Parts: sequence; C-alpha cells; structure tokens
Amino acid sequence: MYVSPRAQEFAQSTLERVIPDESELTAGVRIEPGKSYGFFTDTTVCIGCKACEVACKEWNNLPADNLGLTGHSYDNTGALSANSWRHVAFVETSGNGGVRATREAPFQSGWLMLSDVCKHCHNAPCLEACPTGALFKTEFDTVVVQQDICNGCGYCVPACPFGVVDIGSNDGKAHKCTLCYDRLKGGLEPACAKSCPTDSIQFGEVAELQRHAAERVIHLHDLGVSNAYLYGVPNSPGATGGLGHLNAFFLLTARPEVYNLPVAPTRPSRRVAPSLLSGLMAVAGLAVAAAAILSRRE
Repeated sequence: MYVSPRAQEFAQSTLERVIPDESELTAGVRIEPGKSYGFFTDTTVCIGCKACEVACKEWNNLPADNLGLTGHSYDNTGALSANSWRHVAFVETSGNGGVRATREAPFQSGWLMLSDVCKHCHNAPCLEACPTGALFKTEFDTVVVQQDICNGCGYCVPACPFGVVDIGSNDGKAHKCTLCYDRLKGGLEPACAKSCPTDSIQFGEVAELQRHAAERVIHLHDLGVSNAYLYGVPNSPGATGGLGHLNAFFLLTARPEVYNLPVAPTRPSRRVAPSLLSGLMAVAGLAVAAAAILSRRE
C-alpha cells in the first residue's frame, strides 16, 4: 500500500506538536495566502450522513437547534441559520404520478442530497451591502464576518441571493460559514471537508477544483448520468451570472430549485440603477398628471 512520504514522517499516533501544513496530508493541498480556496461538493456521492454538520458545529462551537424531527423530512436541520453553517438537504424524488418507482437508476436518483453552505461568491453581494466593513475578503479569497465590527443592521441578509446569512437571536449579529478561516491560517483543511467520509465535499484551490469537477461531469456522462452539470462555475449550465464563480460550487443532477438554489442569482446592486430610474419616471409621470389636472382647473 502506498503511503505518502509526508505521512511517513508522522506515523505515530501521539504527536508532540501540530503537523505543519497538515492539509497536504488530508486534502493534498498546501494552504498559502494569496490563493483562492473553496469547496467542490459532488452531490452524487453524498450519503446524507451529516458528518459535515456535526464537524462544523464541533469546531465552531455552535449550539444545537431545531431539536427533533420537522415532520417534513428526515432532515431535522431544515435550513442554514446563524447556528447551522452547514445543512445537508434531503430531497425525495418520486416516479410518475407521485408513485415511488420500484427500481431506481444509480447515483442518488431516489434521494437527492446536498450539503449546502455559504458560497463565498467571487462578487459577494453581502460585501456590497455591509455598511460597517464587518464582512471582508480574506487572504484566501473567502468571505468572513467580523463579529466585533458587525452592528446587526441585517443589510447582508436580503442581499445574499442564497439566503445564507442569518442574524443570531442571542447576539443580534450576522453569522455564516467562514470556510474555517482559523483552520486555514493554521494550515488545516476545513472541518466539514475533512470529516466527509465519501469526499462529497472536496477542499482545494478553486481553479484546480473546477478542473477536477469538469472531469467528474464527463465521467458521469460516460456512465449514463447525462443530467449531471456544475452549478456556480462560469460557462457551465449552472453559471451564476454577475456573481462570477462561486468558491463553493456544486455538481447537481436536477434543476437548481430542486435543491433550493436560485436558477439565476443576481446582485442587488445591479438593480439599483433600474429601480432608481423607474422611481424617477414614476415621479415625473405623477408631476405631469398633476400639472395637467391643475391646468384644467384654471
């Protein structure tokens, strides 16, 4: 069995110090400031174990929420929130007429599962909406909220086209995934990706992940999974327009809305000028109408 030379350096189970650049061992990538990092989530190998959810809560010390079953799904988390920065969605599909098929095609055809997370958009709308600079781009090209600067205004919440950012009920501040910013600074792979048993969540440099993801789509097509495509990658069926590429992107086998993802996400700042223009035209129209009425009375 092949063992990486670096792994052979740390063969013992008890170590005296933190392994430098441990991500080289766990993810095959050395984390360096100035490069762009993210997640590639392959939904065709997600088994819905929720190990990523647990690892995220454990590392970030996030409290449990939505205890018990919702009654709508096996998924008890429900959605991303201030306390749930990872959410594994369970989407049950059915046959014709709503009757479950007795035979299913391979690759998650009966159940669609996706581990959702902040997309760390290249052109992040939340950054544009934040008035205090609490949201910022890190040296790893990820988006993080600085809790000591956030004033809880909530402008970032409607600005996010994916409904990721949430205001915490305990502190009144914005919360979301940081892509384990503290772990990246220590040369560690993000907790969710490290805990994923099927490598559905893969961490690395965005450009390399996009190349690998494109190869995965071709491989699935060769296997007969013709509906596989990438969401959040430019020049792909699931391109996200003005947002540019998503640092956390997905391989999907159904339309985006099936996974509760927007088909055509947009940046609110793109709608400012048209909205202002339509407002000015409405005011001008009212002024003309008022002038016409007054001229008739005279």
